[in-house]
Amino acid sequence: MRDRWLIDGHWLGDRCAAWLTVHDPATGAEIARVPSAGETEARQCVDAAAAAGRGWAAQPAEVRADLLDRAAETLDRRLADLARGITLECGKPLRESEGEVRYSSDYLRSAAREIRTLHEEPFETGRAGTRGVAVHEPIGVCAAVTPWNFPLAMLARKVAPAVAAGCTVVAKPAEETPLSALAFAEALQASGLPPGVLNVIVGEPAPIVDTWLADPRVRKLTFTGSTETGRLLLRGAAEQVIRCSMELGGHAAFIVLAGADVDQAVAGAMAAKFRNAGQTCICPNRFLVHRSIATAFTARLALAAAELVPGRGVDPASTLGPLINDAGVGKVRRHVADAVMRGARLVSGGQTEPLPGCLDRFFLPTVLADCGPDMLCFREETFGPVAPVMPVSDAEEAVRVANASPWGLAGYVFGPRPEAEAVARRLACGVVGVNEAAPSNARAPFGGVKWSGFGREGGPWGLMEYLTVKYLAIGQEG
Repeated sequence: MRDRWLIDGHWLGDRCAAWLTVHDPATGAEIARVPSAGETEARQCVDAAAAAGRGWAAQPAEVRADLLDRAAETLDRRLADLARGITLECGKPLRESEGEVRYSSDYLRSAAREIRTLHEEPFETGRAGTRGVAVHEPIGVCAAVTPWNFPLAMLARKVAPAVAAGCTVVAKPAEETPLSALAFAEALQASGLPPGVLNVIVGEPAPIVDTWLADPRVRKLTFTGSTETGRLLLRGAAEQVIRCSMELGGHAAFIVLAGADVDQAVAGAMAAKFRNAGQTCICPNRFLVHRSIATAFTARLALAAAELVPGRGVDPASTLGPLINDAGVGKVRRHVADAVMRGARLVSGGQTEPLPGCLDRFFLPTVLADCGPDMLCFREETFGPVAPVMPVSDAEEAVRVANASPWGLAGYVFGPRPEAEAVARRLACGVVGVNEAAPSNARAPFGGVKWSGFGREGGPWGLMEYLTVKYLAIGQEG
């Protein structure tokens, strides 16, 4: 895997004065050392992207789409190596990393499909002798800032529509997991992406991102991360009036209605909650279960969770990887302790599992019963393998509790389909799985409301985030 920056088609950084060490979160072992960029390199990225922009935007849509299709094929061919790289720096089990590579390929193909079907839109102006045309144009240089939990997919679903639209990109992946992002950039380069269309550097966020936000040539910021960081970036983007897409914190509710198939709901909860050890933005964080089935649901969930096997992601037997760092472990411990102190009953888990040769970051899948809205785990995103269950009297109470959160990224509803769909339509969030534990899809709009941000990724909605619309009012000659 690459361990240098990509700027204007060149792999640079050998003479850098500062370096970042990438560690295996399971063992703490050093995986690689990556040069740490700053303001100078950030400006070089924009220089390269701006210079490449006019030529790339002028390429026919079919050319850009073909490039993305080739890149998807490249990812598919390299699936095993890319998945192992994701697992080594992120910790998730290999099976999940393989799914992330496929998900990334889907985004490339989806963006290619969307740009092929985008056309100018003629319309009647209602004015004699004048016709109107809406023309789509690339927004320009786009800055992408991505998190550590999906180091390949988060970059793919930002770069794919940007490149399809004719934009150029400057990107900064998370310091914890830069290798997957660099491998993605190399895959696009190997697929024929021209120099300067995608530039990737690694380093401390502030000097890099501040430089980009202050540069008038940067016309778009796309960010996935915490709400707190998102607020800071929005303030910085305001000075140059930079268009933004923000996928921020999540605090998903998982509602189980009376009459739900308990086994189906438990299977859905397992799939949604414990992926990447609960470290995903759409993980259920609050389980609101009808009183008539709360006891059965909680017991079966605890039994199913106990079957997960903690271990290094590269171990084929592992189904639960480590938390990313010690701070993450500390937050999970605090949430569990707070819940128990406030009256929750610990049904399973609640502690880490020591593993030979590994750091103490393997938190056992934890199920808490009799939880309530006053607990930290109901007021903050845990970002760990903790499932707090709160019994509710009816759908009205479930919707009220779910919507009381200032976040609104994802939600889940399990139960008889007509009622479950009706409840889903009332949830204040951007993505809802109705008897579905994996609602994310490259063809679907993904994004949140309220403190979870704005803008959408995926499908035609994601493509439009990287385009401006120009109106041509065309009168008759003479």
